Amino acid sequence: MPKPEIHPKWYPEAKVICNGEVVMTTGSTQPELHVDVWSGNHPFFTGTQKILDTEGRVDRFMKKYGMGSADESDKDNTSK
Repeated sequence: MPKPEIHPKWYPEAKVICNGEVVMTTGSTQPELHVDVWSGNHPFFTGTQKILDTEGRVDRFMKKYGMGSADESDKDNTSK
């Protein structure tokens, strides 16, 4: 048995709320948990994640190792 009066109240059916909608229940010391992101709407888990190449790293890699398209390799050969 836990010691009396030192442990917080336990809610075995605490509601997890995201965007005003109950998405799941879990055990917690709070009766309601308000979250912004959960696995049901996070892009990594839903498969809608997009890779952003803002600094051109992928293009530089492709050029460095000759993996670019045929058009790019023709441009490189004509400029030499």
